[in-house]
Amino acid sequence: MIKVIICDDHALIRRGIRDTLADTADIQVVGEAGDYGELRSLIRSLAAPGREIGRTLGCDVLVLDINLPGRSGLDVMQVLKDEGSPIKVLVVSMYPEDQYAIRALRAGAYGYVNKGGDPQLIVQAVRTVAQGRKYVTPEIAQMLVESLTAPASEHAHDKLSDRELQTLVLIASGKRLSDIAELLTLSPKTVSVYRARVLEKLGLQNNSELTVYAIRQGLVGN
Repeated sequence: MIKVIICDDHALIRRGIRDTLADTADIQVVGEAGDYGELRSLIRSLAAPGREIGRTLGCDVLVLDINLPGRSGLDVMQVLKDEGSPIKVLVVSMYPEDQYAIRALRAGAYGYVNKGGDPQLIVQAVRTVAQGRKYVTPEIAQMLVESLTAPASEHAHDKLSDRELQTLVLIASGKRLSDIAELLTLSPKTVSVYRARVLEKLGLQNNSELTVYAIRQGLVGN
């Protein structure tokens, strides 16, 4: 039996994933969390007696959203990696593959699935990841091939940190700084700092230029 934890800050999304996985005979959802704090407590409660939290056998696969309040999903993966956790992470995100898939895989994810895709892909991905194999969609596979065969180049936004990239995408999607602060559970001042760093690293002047850049790079729809 594959034991799964779902971590997403939207209860309806968690329910949808849980219901999809519940239709299988070989997958069991053993817990749900809405943020890193809840996830941490859940992993602790599932840890076998006498075992370190990072080496729990209570979960095989963590279905994880990137856009969590507080610590992002990418931050969570780094913590698990630092602890030597055997839990395999499957990222299920609202962001298109070309925005975060490569970053997620580099951060240690075993797979990446878009929330807008076929729900059965999540089932397939969980089974693949549980076996210790990477799960990538044809779109991600194509991106990986292109990254290997294309001449070495770097987009300006590749220099951004994960939080800075999130801030860029959210601003370009029409979110106000106060909205972003609430969404990411950060102070408005901290979000302003991220915005300033994004502008500096990309050589841009204002939100309008940020939006144009994001659209041209395919980071948001036009």
